[in-house]
Amino acid sequence: MKNGTIKLISALLALVCVLGALSACKKNTPVVSGLGVIHEPEFGGVYIKITIDDFNAKGFEYGDSVKVEFSNGCVLDDLPYYNGYYTLTGSPLLIAYPGYDYVKAAINNGDDLWVVAGLKETDTVSVTLCESGKYAAIQNARNISYLDERERFPSDEVFANFRNITVGNIKPGVVYRSASPCDNQHNRATYTDALMRAAGVSCILDLADSDEKIQKYISTDGFSCEYFMTVYENAGVIPLALNMNYSSAEFKAKVADGLVRMTGKDGPYLIHCTEGKDRTGFVCLLIEALCGAGYGEIVDDYMITYDNYYQITKEKDKERYDVIVESVLDPMIAAVAGEGVDIKTADLSACAVDFLKDAGMSEAQIDALKAKLTE
Repeated sequence: MKNGTIKLISALLALVCVLGALSACKKNTPVVSGLGVIHEPEFGGVYIKITIDDFNAKGFEYGDSVKVEFSNGCVLDDLPYYNGYYTLTGSPLLIAYPGYDYVKAAINNGDDLWVVAGLKETDTVSVTLCESGKYAAIQNARNISYLDERERFPSDEVFANFRNITVGNIKPGVVYRSASPCDNQHNRATYTDALMRAAGVSCILDLADSDEKIQKYISTDGFSCEYFMTVYENAGVIPLALNMNYSSAEFKAKVADGLVRMTGKDGPYLIHCTEGKDRTGFVCLLIEALCGAGYGEIVDDYMITYDNYYQITKEKDKERYDVIVESVLDPMIAAVAGEGVDIKTADLSACAVDFLKDAGMSEAQIDALKAKLTE
């Protein structure tokens, strides 16, 4: 979805917040009310002060339609309630993502709902069930999770989602992608650390973390990613702390800055976020397109992650495979390609050049990046 469309959606949401909305709910009995709110700035959203388990115990189920009413008058009607970011880019939802402390209202890969809704820390929120199971079909298709036990995976590479990118004209052994080598919340950091040591990685583009977060990982008892520490102490880690609003000017500017800084260092390079899936997927498809990869090659590389984590392939689970490509990857490619472009037939290399120029990179910087990756 393009930036202009996302801004339009945000503007419409803001208008709803000012004028209120007509309820689409078939049932109008509040299940939870008067709850506090917390701003979640990393991805842009509003935590509602109730745990996922407690919220579900009130009678909500994933796939339900809900109404979210903030005390400042903002009303979001007929939101899908999912346990993942399953709405289209720029669309709002209520989410209970595994690992979150609370349920959260957000705009998927869009503007910060806290800002759009004009919320303050003193505001409260109520959530009402509208229609049970209205969005259950999408929930069931996208409801996937992975395990954090190494023994359940066939190799360290699969477990860490670690691989060399060689699509397009990218030279083998130059750039890798993976799960985090420093954030061990999914038990993968030490495996990624060993794999990038074996690959000789000397520069890391960390899309997930700020330097402050990295320092917290390092100071945690039991932190044992020694090779990461070596690269970090040699100023080889570039922390970008990206959110996932890939159509925003801020996201584009941060990516451009990170790629320019990466170009100024010698490889091999590692690009990662937390899982090596979404933010990593976007930056990798961008450089893949820049270096001559076509639509099919980009899809194939991106979907290796879903095979690694969830065993979803075109052969094993075509329905889910197609839903993920169409609803997750295609909008990211479209954000690079630009409005009105057929992403399956376009010259994606030229599109990537235009994207990076718009993000702030000069032609000389783009040429230098291509040279680092392909020569």
